[in-house]
Amino acid sequence: MRHSIILLCFSLVTLHFQAKAQLADGAYISQTGTSKNLILIKDHYLSFINYDDTNKHFGYTWGGAIQQQNESINTTVEYDTKDTANIGKMISLYIKKENGSVQIKSSNFNGSFVRQKTITQDLDALWRITGRQQDSKMHEIPKADRKTIKILVDGYFQWIAINPAQKGFYGTGGGSYEFKNNQYTEKIQFFSRDNTRVGQELHFNGKLENNQWHHSGKSSKGDDIYEIWSKELIN
Repeated sequence: MRHSIILLCFSLVTLHFQAKAQLADGAYISQTGTSKNLILIKDHYLSFINYDDTNKHFGYTWGGAIQQQNESINTTVEYDTKDTANIGKMISLYIKKENGSVQIKSSNFNGSFVRQKTITQDLDALWRITGRQQDSKMHEIPKADRKTIKILVDGYFQWIAINPAQKGFYGTGGGSYEFKNNQYTEKIQFFSRDNTRVGQELHFNGKLENNQWHHSGKSSKGDDIYEIWSKELIN
């Protein structure tokens, strides 16, 4: 009996240690001058973005599905604008929590990150576009190698248009967002296609129906849009 109790206590201590070593879903920022590194983690997916919203400069982004172990996050890379040779490979981030910050390093990166304030909103999830209105008709977007996904967590968002099978990257943008009373507002802090959009604030209608996100309004170019997004499930 005593031996069982000791084993149980040891197991609980081990689980507590592992939980402390892992990173919770959220937004993490490392900043040097005006240059920022932003890590978004949501629903077993991670994205790393380097940008400078002060000087309206987009650096690079990479990310993919993750598995967390005791002191590491293993990412199967789906996109990497800095080095496409990494796509399909696994990148391991090693983490250490200390003094209210998180030290994160890989084979070619080392930085101290601060987790941003937890801001829970109904749209927080990993999404994939599955429908788009054209000529007044809603057209389904079937699942294929090419996809557009969108990560929303703790008041931050990023969309990424990619084709991992062909190592294709077609654009990304992101920044901060708010969803309240069926009104979705985003402020652009980085945009790979057009840096003049940085600082722009966009307002949309948004609603959740049958576990789908209906998104409508004007695009950053002023075009009418109506999109349907579905949650992307990572095994």
